[in-house]
Formats: sequence, structure tokens, C-alpha cells
Amino acid sequence: MVNVFINFITDPHIVYYIATYLICGIPFGLLLAKKYANVNIQEAGSNSIGATNVLRVVKEKDPKLAKKLAVITVLFDALKGAIMILIAKAIGFSDAALWLIAIISILGHCFSPYLNFEGGKGVATGAGVLLVLLPIATLISIAIWFICAKFLKISSLSSLVALIAFLIASHILYPTLPNIDSYTPLYIIFFIVIYKHIPNIMRLIKKEEKQVV
Repeated sequence: MVNVFINFITDPHIVYYIATYLICGIPFGLLLAKKYANVNIQEAGSNSIGATNVLRVVKEKDPKLAKKLAVITVLFDALKGAIMILIAKAIGFSDAALWLIAIISILGHCFSPYLNFEGGKGVATGAGVLLVLLPIATLISIAIWFICAKFLKISSLSSLVALIAFLIASHILYPTLPNIDSYTPLYIIFFIVIYKHIPNIMRLIKKEEKQVV
């Protein structure tokens, strides 16, 4: 029994999955806002650690700094997932393992071990991993997000529309996900992001969701 446990925790795949969860759980938005604006974004705005709340909260002190920190937050949150996928590809992990890493990356961000398993909405980290795995469909959804954000000025609604657009584009471009013959990983990612957006969806229904100007 002990040998089985030791073999389990020393298996290269298991070690990498744990490392992915821990790395992608790093709350860059929270850290950046604390360091450069001296604010705790978990105690203001929507209490989220994502770029939108960084922009909303820091803007009250310094609008220019808020935009910079929001952009950096998006980049860091996207890169942490993308880098874990790219490293795994370079090592030679299977396509099924890459999709599992994608899911774990988003889980790490959304349920951070450093924040009592609270976290962000998974949009930027999801975009990062999916840009590596399904680049064309992801670029389409990113373009749609920008269009929606420009005209609607509601980040959560733009993200939800882009997420649905991504699923549609993926189904059109790929009859099944390359080399794994299943859409299950995409549906898992979809439901994680939707779950994290439930409070936003409720506010949208009540017409209480705030715009990001």
C-alpha cells in the first residue's frame, strides 16, 4: 500500500498536475493590486481577483494605473495556463493529458489553494490554454469578446457571449477534438466558467450588473 502511494505521488504526470494547480492558483490580480495600488480587491468591487475587478477597484485611486494593472493581470492569468500546456507539449504529454492540464489550470485559477479555494472566473486562464490547444476558435471568441465589451461594456456578459461563440466555433471547425475524439474537456471547462459566473448571471437577470466604463 505504501509503495502504491509513493509511486502515485512520484509519477511524473501526477507531479505535473499538482504543479499546474499550484502555479495556476497564483492570484496575480490580487498580488498586483496590493503591491502597486495598496488595495485588497477581495474586499472591494465584486471581490473577484480578475482583471475586471482590478480595473474597477484601482480606478478609484489611479485610472491610468488601473488600466495597466488590468492588462498585466489578463496577460499573467492567460500565460500561466498557456505556459503549463506548452511545457507539457514539449515534454511529450499525450493530447488527453494536455486537456486534463487545461482543466486543472482553470480549476487552479478559479479555486485557488492560496485563497481558501476562492478565485477568479477562469476567462483569461481559459483563453490562455485554449489559445494553445484550439487557436482559431479561441481567436474568434476573443474577437467577439472585444466587440461585445466595446458596445455592451459589461465584462461578464461579454465573457459569456464569447464562451458560447467559442463552443459554436469549435463544433464547426472540429467534428471532435483532435486526437481524443470527445468534447468532454470543453464541456467541463464551459461548466466551470458558467458556475463561477452564476452571481453575474443573477445580476444580469435582475439588470443589476454594472458596466465597466
